[in-house]
Amino acid sequence: MEMPIPQKKLNMYQPKKYKKDDPEFLFKFIQQHPFATFILNGEKILATHIPVLTKGTAKDFLLFSHIANHNEQFKYLKDDTEALLIFQGAHGYISSSWYKEKDISTWDYSAVHVNVKLKIQSRQELEDSLKELVATFEKPQENPLYYKDIPKKMLDEHLPLITGFWCKVEEIKGIAKLHQGYDKEDIDSVTAHLEKQQNNLNSALSENIKKEHKCK
Repeated sequence: MEMPIPQKKLNMYQPKKYKKDDPEFLFKFIQQHPFATFILNGEKILATHIPVLTKGTAKDFLLFSHIANHNEQFKYLKDDTEALLIFQGAHGYISSSWYKEKDISTWDYSAVHVNVKLKIQSRQELEDSLKELVATFEKPQENPLYYKDIPKKMLDEHLPLITGFWCKVEEIKGIAKLHQGYDKEDIDSVTAHLEKQQNNLNSALSENIKKEHKCK
């Protein structure tokens, strides 16, 4: 007989000036950063990186995804199992050499943590979820290959190998550490240096800092 695994919520470190609690911000953040870390308690803490989509509105929504049945998390995947989803935004190192006066180097970032309870999907719900997942990410492609275009034999072989699940939101917390409290001269310098590095992650972080400070 398996002993039940005690469930503990994992809390986010969330200093007040970086806290984000606007439902629209949190909802859009999840939609814009759908590749999440899925964490639950087994005999040890287990994590998987999976795409997660939303169903509903900012005021009332579910999340959904799936994992492979050979994943170690699978045997703990049951109705009402508690789990944590972490959605990570752009992040990057900020050098103190970019400030007009000496300071401490730091790391800017944004993230949303969602404590959820799971509900296993039926076969039909899993198929519907996969159709939506494929449509979401194939739509921008030059020659999209939708779920309906995948050979039925291939689907019949693969569907029994995965399990889909709904995630009911129990608690949601957001953080955006984007140089709040710094003056415009330092903000302009930080964003300029990030953009000089010419990589997508730093460019996205620069844009986030500008939005936070409403820079033009």
